[in-house]
Amino acid sequence: MSWSKLGIACMHGLAKLPLPVLRGLGRVVGRVLFVLAAPRRKIALRNLELCFPEKTRAERQALARETFVVFCQTFLDRSWLWFGSEALVRSRVKLTGAVHELQGDTPTIVFAPHFYSMDAGGLALPLNTEREFTSIFATNPDPVLDEWFMQGRQRFGNVRMLNRADGVKPIISVLRKGGLLYLLPDMDYGKNDSVFVPFFHVEQTATIPSLSRFARLGKAKVVGLYNRMTPDGYVAQMTPAWENFPTDDHVADTARMNRELEAAIRTMPAQYYWVHKRFKTRPEGQASLYGQK
Repeated sequence: MSWSKLGIACMHGLAKLPLPVLRGLGRVVGRVLFVLAAPRRKIALRNLELCFPEKTRAERQALARETFVVFCQTFLDRSWLWFGSEALVRSRVKLTGAVHELQGDTPTIVFAPHFYSMDAGGLALPLNTEREFTSIFATNPDPVLDEWFMQGRQRFGNVRMLNRADGVKPIISVLRKGGLLYLLPDMDYGKNDSVFVPFFHVEQTATIPSLSRFARLGKAKVVGLYNRMTPDGYVAQMTPAWENFPTDDHVADTARMNRELEAAIRTMPAQYYWVHKRFKTRPEGQASLYGQK
């Protein structure tokens, strides 16, 4: 049996644990990982230094430690999210806010940034609407894990996963048919197709303008979905449709997207994906914000 299959088998067992026990295990593993995973710890601390310069070093250290804990807790929660009964998932994953935005057949893009709870939010939608629900994925190099992620994310409702390599055409087709698109465009995807706009205190942050682009091409409205881990499970908070979005200026739209995201992050800073080099791509001639490789 491969390590991947063994890990998935363990997740089957973990799914049966009471949630407080599972979260306690995640806290222990997260604290250990914070010590052992030095490269990722340094990335998280640097990101927090760039985004929260007003906090003390001790405050950022505590925040980074907590983000590792949340990372591990939400990862272990995939046990019951993907192997637990539908009744169990419904009891622990709640969709709140402007849920009425899901009614009808208006093309809709759900802006779902990389909070660690994103997979819980990805289940909250198909559990609460019968509309076709589409998301974009990148293939995992491990075929066993890739299949596990795909099956878990498609276990409820009418969910379709599109490969990032398939291009724009099938995405726009989904929207024009009145579907929902679950979009996570807030990572650093490199210089190609990115624009440089502010994010927190970093004035030039490489950001792909896909939210604006897809909304224009698909004639879609945009809602935010901010997924929060709670002691009882998860709450996926949906915002009303963004007013005056998209515009004819994709750069201004992308800057607005980052402002909306920043406001959401400030409500739960430990739950955002800080272990990624969000500011890796720099404008021509600018030095790395992460030091020498």
